[in-house]
Amino acid sequence: MNRFPENFLWGGAVAANQCEGAYNADGKGLSVQDVLPHGLRGARTEEPTPDNLKLEGIDFYHRYKEDIKLFAEMGFKVFRTSIAWSRIFPEGDEEQPNEKGLQFYDDLFDECLKYGIEPLVTISHYETPLGLSRKYDGWRDRKLIGFFERYCRTIFTRYKGKVKYWLTFNEINSLLHAPFMSGGILTPPEELTEQDLYQAIHHELVASAMAVKMGHEIIPDAKIGCMILGITVYPLTPDPDDIIATMVKDRETMLFADIHARGKYPAYLLNYFKDHNIHLEMEPGDEEMLKNTVDFISFSYYSSICETVHTELAESTGGNLSRGYKNPYLKASDWGWQIDPKGLRYTLNKLYDRYQLPLFIVENGLGAVDELVTLDNGEKTVLDDYRIEYLREHLKQVREAIHDGVEVMGYTSWGCIDLVSASTAEIKKRYGYIYVDRNDDGSGSFERYRKKSFWWYKKIIQTNGEAL
Repeated sequence: MNRFPENFLWGGAVAANQCEGAYNADGKGLSVQDVLPHGLRGARTEEPTPDNLKLEGIDFYHRYKEDIKLFAEMGFKVFRTSIAWSRIFPEGDEEQPNEKGLQFYDDLFDECLKYGIEPLVTISHYETPLGLSRKYDGWRDRKLIGFFERYCRTIFTRYKGKVKYWLTFNEINSLLHAPFMSGGILTPPEELTEQDLYQAIHHELVASAMAVKMGHEIIPDAKIGCMILGITVYPLTPDPDDIIATMVKDRETMLFADIHARGKYPAYLLNYFKDHNIHLEMEPGDEEMLKNTVDFISFSYYSSICETVHTELAESTGGNLSRGYKNPYLKASDWGWQIDPKGLRYTLNKLYDRYQLPLFIVENGLGAVDELVTLDNGEKTVLDDYRIEYLREHLKQVREAIHDGVEVMGYTSWGCIDLVSASTAEIKKRYGYIYVDRNDDGSGSFERYRKKSFWWYKKIIQTNGEAL
């Protein structure tokens, strides 16, 4: 009961655009992230501006060997990262890939494998090439399926001997909430119709299924999963109307997993299209392509929200791209995300009951303001007991879910090293086990320091969870 499965994949997660930096090095093109200097909630710029911390990130591009060595010291079995599409195809629609970009990921994956760390690679993690946004309005244009197919074929072929765990699109359901960051759609959100959004979603879903099919053909032993933004929703009251409202809200998330796991559009979504006069343009073969279902389902989990029809009784709250209502039984983080460890157990059970597929928690963590201190022995560190408590309580609930009978492949906590926030583009919102000396004003040495949680997580991995 105290130990996790023997083959459990312990590790951490980052995204290329939030850590690599080197935004224009070695032939890399611009991505949508390079014109979002203030994150999701800020305005776009025409070109990169100096106040965009993601342009330098934490300089992982030049320091990855040092960082992976630290991950190995913690005992990581797996490291989740992404490939920056615009390092491989700078504009997104070129015929030939950029060799220097391909070589960087060769070197990165080799470094992981040197320490026995399996790369878990997200193919598209909020980093659509900006060229595809400007020329095609991102995933609104069906042509992106072909460009994505070329990109996937390139990286599957190149890394087939090095990477066996893949995710197609990061938090694919986020396209409903963040069309530019998630889908490269330049058209302002207020001008997009539901028809526009669901057509773009259809293009991504077909592309995702195509990637699963191609990945299995090129890498027969590959495990390819989808990745959804895990929005756990509770009814605020037992009023049946709140129960129904929760069901409807929940389907905004579940429809993406339904299609990836079952290979077809669910009846409730088709009826929604009919009721709202949405007519998807499908080409012959689309429905057949969607039948290429995933090997596992991965998801992010940070918090939960409530849903209600009694909005006059409720106080709104935020989360990871999600909006809902506060749960009076839960505390919140510094950024207002409600902390709900038991919700992770509930989410794991709900997904496993629904799909009977292996699950992978690929994002979970606490964003907090950390203070670097110097101990009596001269060591610089962060005494982040608050992070240890958050992670411990969530991992205890993962253990409970496994005991419930849920098949959980692994756990990669988000931002295992401090990085630049996607939602706010700040670095003071820190998640990592490793402190990076960089500040929101751009100052800092980029030096790395082990936090107290570094040693805690190392012990958790060493004991396969017994030390919880």
